[in-house]
Amino acid sequence: MQSSGLYIVGILAAVAVLVFVWYVSVRNRFERIRVKIAESESGIDVALTKRFDTLTKMLDVCKGYAGHEAELLSNLVKLRSSMSVDEKNEANRQMDEVAGRINVMAEAYPELRSSENFKALQDSIADVEEHLQAARRIYNMNVSSFNQLLASWPAGVVGRSCGHVPGVFFEAEPRKREDVKMEF
Repeated sequence: MQSSGLYIVGILAAVAVLVFVWYVSVRNRFERIRVKIAESESGIDVALTKRFDTLTKMLDVCKGYAGHEAELLSNLVKLRSSMSVDEKNEANRQMDEVAGRINVMAEAYPELRSSENFKALQDSIADVEEHLQAARRIYNMNVSSFNQLLASWPAGVVGRSCGHVPGVFFEAEPRKREDVKMEF
């Protein structure tokens, strides 16, 4: 009889150890994904900073032709780390407007449009935009992994017990979701 009691205690201890190891494993997985989310959010910041720097340089080229956009671009310097994803979306929208104005400026000044520097900067902007899109995709992929883990059972129980809530995706503005009308 006594050996069967020890046997049951041993089984219960093994189950407790397995549950503890599983809990720690799931908790560590949440933490790794949170680190990836922070890293990818930093990647968006890097891409936005690169975009700002490129637009600033383009604006310097354009200043000889028209110099009224500097203040708006300078206000966008606040794109640094303290902004939420929603604030970054708004700053992104404002930077899109600035880029559009610079292109309008280039159309108004044909000699600017033909400048080699301007053409090189336009190519740089295309590269920066691709980098920014990639950074957003990576961020959203990591948020998706986190949210999926949080939504799954039983891992979600561990996540919610640690106070985790679903992450916020980086989303396109409503006007960018519309079909582009091309008129010739």
